[in-house]
Amino acid sequence: MISFLTLGVILGLSSGLAPGPLLTLLLMETLQHGIKAGVKVALAPIITDLPIIVLTLFVLSKLSGFHSIIGIISLAGGCFIFFMGYQSIRSPGLEIKIQNQQPQSFTKGILTNALNPHPYLFWFSVGAPLMAKAMQGSIYALLAFICSFYALLVGSKILLAILVGKSRAFLAGKKYVYTLRSLGFALCVLALILLYDGLKLLKLI
Repeated sequence: MISFLTLGVILGLSSGLAPGPLLTLLLMETLQHGIKAGVKVALAPIITDLPIIVLTLFVLSKLSGFHSIIGIISLAGGCFIFFMGYQSIRSPGLEIKIQNQQPQSFTKGILTNALNPHPYLFWFSVGAPLMAKAMQGSIYALLAFICSFYALLVGSKILLAILVGKSRAFLAGKKYVYTLRSLGFALCVLALILLYDGLKLLKLI
């Protein structure tokens, strides 16, 4: 269970801090309307991702005996995570252009995340093989992975909203960039693990 808790922490933190549509919206809302607006955006994944997780678990229950299919999904997940890691390592930071809009932060966050392909790609290519492996252990391992992932995903975005609300220079600073790069290397290691698991399930190694 500790290993899945750790995986959830690394993946949640890296997803929470990585540049993307939801993070951009969070920063815009924070800079325009304050920290409270940014926090509302940060909470959006809790609502939008639940149906995706339920669907993924349903599909996994039907594919539990098909190791080759899970292996292929694991290989796809490894490539996706490696790409995320590469982007994090190469990221120069963020620059946000402010636009005058009405504060409807929570609604905007839900729509942005629901229309963003990233959560769907993540849960079907990365979350699926990890949850399948967790379920082989116990329901507690599965819950540890999901809960730690969202605690760090949402928590890191809330922390960013607070930091940016108090200091706009944080995003362009070295601390943010170095954090992203460190998480990028961690993601690349996780990608190798997923690729290894995929090859093992396909009985290629």
